Amino acid sequence: MKIFFILVILIINYQSLSLAEDLNFKKIVSLNDPWGSSFVNNEEIIVTEKSGKIKLINIKSKEIIDIKHNLNFVEDGQGGLLDIIHKDNQLWVSYSEDRKNGKTSTSIAKAKLDRKELFFQNIFQANPPINSGYHFGSRLAIKDDFLFASAGERGQGMIAQDGTKHPGSIIRIHTNGSIPKDNPKFEGKSEWLPEIYQIGVRNPQGLTLSPYDKKIYLSNHGARGGDWFGEAKKGENYGWKILGWGGTNYSGTKIGPKWKPGFTKAIRYWVPSIATSAITIYKGKEFSDWNGHALITSLKDKSLRKIIFNDLTNVKEDIVFKNEIGRIRDIQVHPNNGKIYFLAGNYLWLMEKK
Repeated sequence: MKIFFILVILIINYQSLSLAEDLNFKKIVSLNDPWGSSFVNNEEIIVTEKSGKIKLINIKSKEIIDIKHNLNFVEDGQGGLLDIIHKDNQLWVSYSEDRKNGKTSTSIAKAKLDRKELFFQNIFQANPPINSGYHFGSRLAIKDDFLFASAGERGQGMIAQDGTKHPGSIIRIHTNGSIPKDNPKFEGKSEWLPEIYQIGVRNPQGLTLSPYDKKIYLSNHGARGGDWFGEAKKGENYGWKILGWGGTNYSGTKIGPKWKPGFTKAIRYWVPSIATSAITIYKGKEFSDWNGHALITSLKDKSLRKIIFNDLTNVKEDIVFKNEIGRIRDIQVHPNNGKIYFLAGNYLWLMEKK
């Protein structure tokens, strides 16, 4: 049995090396703890730094514009200025908002894109505010006129099972902040807060719209093991902290079963943890044979993983690369040529074919 596991590890490492040999990595610009990014056009990408800066970067000239803003953020543990998304000359930002007396929340604000100064207005606050620097979630995705967001459970465990509180849930609101009339609260989950789309998540730092099936997919940090990739499903429950998704508490004590009926089942689990971060469903020219596959980035494992999940009874995984660019926080696909950009370490990186 031991020999079998060694052979499996050697095969995985060989596959990773063979894929990475065909890739070229370039540092575009140096940054300070970058967190979120979004293409504004074919030449510019807008980036947040956790410490509070918003930067517009020209990927050709490498010019960086620091844009002023009015966000009431606080850098608190894992919190700070977090994700950003651009559409139709508008920006949405998720951040840890200072709610006074040491308490913070995962909040979302919206502003019109301006190259000098951004005047954000809040459109969502995760309530209640909590005195914790953990698990803000904070990834954003847009589908039509709907804004999806992940609200981490702030290290509070079973709060994720309480639909009367936002932490530990997937949020769905309109892009202007108003509440959709067909959210779960109005369709059988009357006790849930009106912004909640799904409950039972821990710390989802990946969220994306598939350009193929138009579904929202997410990745989630487990505890000591139990990371996963799955679909956001309306009115359902991923089970945290009734379920442990295969992981344990950091003390080593058991949390609960990996999965059981009555809860949403993920598409792919990782035990031990790889510290899943941002994700995308690839569509592009540069890596056209990857079209329709999920790309999962990793912090602790410092890897990019490709998930082939068109057949849910036979999900396959390839390690595209590992230990090439450090801890990977975000991933973006160029809207025209399909080349891939990462926020990793303190840099914006480009990955292309050799």
